[in-house]
Amino acid sequence: KPMQPFIPRRLEHVAFAFLLSGIQSFLISGIATSIAISDWSKFFELWMGAYVSSWAIAFPGVLVVAPLARKILKRIVKPDSSTQAA
Repeated sequence: KPMQPFIPRRLEHVAFAFLLSGIQSFLISGIATSIAISDWSKFFELWMGAYVSSWAIAFPGVLVVAPLARKILKRIVKPDSSTQAA
């Protein structure tokens, strides 16, 4: 049975920021940790510590930066030809 939507539309931007920042923090902290360490026996522990702390910064960061990015994109992205006035 498919999952039923449960997040109100008014909170979509918060859910977007939560998911985007979580996924990005997970990937980037894993890569950065793997580059920085020499003792691989502690990789997972170090990665999860880096992940949690980076997500704590990234989540509010996306909430602040995403509206600015949308405004910039509205100014630089051409509208579809189907939506332009004839």
